[in-house]
Amino acid sequence: MKRISRQAKPLSKLNLLTPILLALTFALVVVPVVAQTITTFDAPGAGTGINQGTLPYGINTAGVITGHYLDSGSVHHGFVRATNGTITTFKVHGAGTSHGQGTFARAVNAAGVIAGYYADSGSVNHGFVRAKNHTITAFDAPGAGTSAFQGTDALHINTAGTIVGTFADSGSVFHGFVRATDGTITTFDAPGAGTGIGQGTIGLGINKAGVIAGEYRDSGGVHHGFVRATNGTITAINAPGAGTGIHQGTIVGPIDDAGVIAGYYLDSGSVLHGIVRATNGKITKFNAPGAGTGFGQGTGPDGDINTAGVIAGDYSDSGSVYHGAVRATNGKITEFDAPGAGTSVGQGTIPDGINTAGAITGRYADSGTVFHGFLRTP
Repeated sequence: MKRISRQAKPLSKLNLLTPILLALTFALVVVPVVAQTITTFDAPGAGTGINQGTLPYGINTAGVITGHYLDSGSVHHGFVRATNGTITTFKVHGAGTSHGQGTFARAVNAAGVIAGYYADSGSVNHGFVRAKNHTITAFDAPGAGTSAFQGTDALHINTAGTIVGTFADSGSVFHGFVRATDGTITTFDAPGAGTGIGQGTIGLGINKAGVIAGEYRDSGGVHHGFVRATNGTITAINAPGAGTGIHQGTIVGPIDDAGVIAGYYLDSGSVLHGIVRATNGKITKFNAPGAGTGFGQGTGPDGDINTAGVIAGDYSDSGSVYHGAVRATNGKITEFDAPGAGTSVGQGTIPDGINTAGAITGRYADSGTVFHGFLRTP
């Protein structure tokens, strides 16, 4: 699932470390790839080995992109790509320098403020916020564990600078948190969230008003989406047709300023299907036309949603190759591939961010499963 990259994130949607069945009679139309420009890029210092390279995650309204890259030693470093294409790399003081450690930049807001986390020399995670003047402030959620692969992961930031994320406690149970601009951190748990290892609550998206979307894992390891109102009220989201087995269920995260939420669910066969949830709670299900129907295949639009309600995400085909997909508000889906994307299992194109103008950023894995960044402008 495209959630948290504690190490180089493989493209498998069913990797839980780290994130249409037309039941509603919803018609999909494939839109031919019209005028578009896809620019590929690599961060300076990015490695060229398997599962190394450049991984963009967020793009703001101006077109500034942030993410992280893995060097030749599989150590992570943050980067910012300006609108003129200039890439600046950075690392958080205290970030580890061994395999799977380092700096993970995850999101950038309209002001250019970046949120993310870093793994120290003990592989413990800590959140950070990087101001526009490049000042970096580290933080830990209260109750965060201090052993390897525990700690605080900042995953998204809104226009006001409020950050949402998750932390793993000393028992490796996840809890959600929201960090205000004054540094105050509020933790929360979704009702029904499990208390076992790898279970719990994960805050994934936050909109301008401070409404949060995410997922929780129950005591049986089943996934459920949720939305948390600004008053702290949490409402569960379960898509019709979602499976009830371990690692099945509903996962949401991207949320626009109107409160529309995007995500996907895994059915009883662990096939993925996209969903969009309206503010009145109505869930519309959809599939990309080329999506596969095998285990771990299908449509997973958990990349991002912009202020217009346009969703960017991906699907995996019958060969388990990933492709980009953009869903317009009228339900039309445009599929695309980054030039140079590989065509073998686990390779291909995965969008992760979309801005107001519809510009999309993400990564692709080439024929050697090396990651490269891309920017797609409509």
